[in-house]
Amino acid sequence: MDDGRLKEIADRLMSAAQTRRGIAPPAAEANLSAVDAYRIQMINVERSVAAGRRVVGRKVGLTSLAMQKMLGVTEPDFGHLFDDMILASDDKCERSSLLLPRVEPEIAFVLSRELRGPGIRRDDVIAATGYVTPAIEIIDTRIRDWNITLADTIADNASSARVVLGKEKTSPTAYYLASVTMTLEKNGTQVEQGVGAAVLGHPAEPVAWLANKLAEFGQTVAAGSIVMPGALCRAIDVAAGDLITARFGPLGAVSVRFV
Repeated sequence: MDDGRLKEIADRLMSAAQTRRGIAPPAAEANLSAVDAYRIQMINVERSVAAGRRVVGRKVGLTSLAMQKMLGVTEPDFGHLFDDMILASDDKCERSSLLLPRVEPEIAFVLSRELRGPGIRRDDVIAATGYVTPAIEIIDTRIRDWNITLADTIADNASSARVVLGKEKTSPTAYYLASVTMTLEKNGTQVEQGVGAAVLGHPAEPVAWLANKLAEFGQTVAAGSIVMPGALCRAIDVAAGDLITARFGPLGAVSVRFV
């Protein structure tokens, strides 16, 4: 697809984020490929960096087999995390700043050294990780009614919005992360549960996939990066007034309130 058409779609997605008014799915009308969609994502990433935002990490999506099957794909996707997207546990998140937010509990990785693909494996990720911490990803869509395909979500920065990081910092070798269990609470009531193995069999696997995928674009996962490897359960809708808490056993807990 020509650059002018890609820029037009990027313009519409950025406007939707700013006005909080969803747009029609661009993939259907433009027959977007995944390659086109990543080009659109990068247009808006470069705009954001030029405006003063700082990339602090990446998110990996579609790491469960169920989600891949639903969208008819065989691998995950990725998006960028910016400094103004990061919240601390017990912070408040303004519901009015988002369109159709949902929450996903994840085990976040914070790297102590760079990961440069190709050929990155799970053990390489563990060795490069400074610590893991409980996290809640707040996903959102600039596409009307979550009516998305793979290309739509890639173009829309993998439906990213906010990341809430826990206070506990745990060595990635302290526990076998695939066996860590998680319970998700909404207003004090358990609504979901999951286990680390829900994301490609082990939470480090999506991070390895990310490093290898970024190598196709001539990029690496920088030291200090936050990497969100995917949800341990289905995404939950949230509204103003909701208190969300995710508990990850020995890794600790993380909470956020929507106001």
